[in-house]
Amino acid sequence: MARPAAVLDANVLYPARLRDLFLRLAIAGHYRALWTERILDECFNNLLADRPDIPAEHLHRTRRLMTVAVPDAVVEDYDHLIDDLDLPDPDDRHVLAAAVTAGADLVVTANLTDFPPGAIPAGISVLAPDDFIVRLIHIDIDAVGTVVDEQAGALRNPPMTTAELLDGLEIVGLRQSVEALRRA
Repeated sequence: MARPAAVLDANVLYPARLRDLFLRLAIAGHYRALWTERILDECFNNLLADRPDIPAEHLHRTRRLMTVAVPDAVVEDYDHLIDDLDLPDPDDRHVLAAAVTAGADLVVTANLTDFPPGAIPAGISVLAPDDFIVRLIHIDIDAVGTVVDEQAGALRNPPMTTAELLDGLEIVGLRQSVEALRRA
């Protein structure tokens, strides 16, 4: 089965645990992660504004490490499509334009109402983060479980067990995914 290509909206990359899981799943080859510099700007500018407790240099480092870890993720040359797309929030058109340009299968976003089915070109699906992870779990639950275990094992500040990480992922919206992983 070909691995799906998914444009990750800024709201998927904003929560650290969720961002880490999506990156680890991409690095492990479960899907192809895509984003734009504009998506990263939105994510990290919001983090800078909302989280003054996180030093700006830490966020800049995180952003740089993301692009090193997934070097083929950045979609470019999509601007010419933005004005031709019609979404309820015009500020989301760049996300869909990136998906079209990249030939992505999916847009993963927490704002499903901003991407109504009638406005999405054929061949692109829009999924919530939980639904996307559930889809990956249905393909290979053991592989996703291994990635979650590795994520928990890598956490140092603070250290976390897999159960604690799952609690945190549930808090950021992965209810169905966490339930499936706990049953496994």
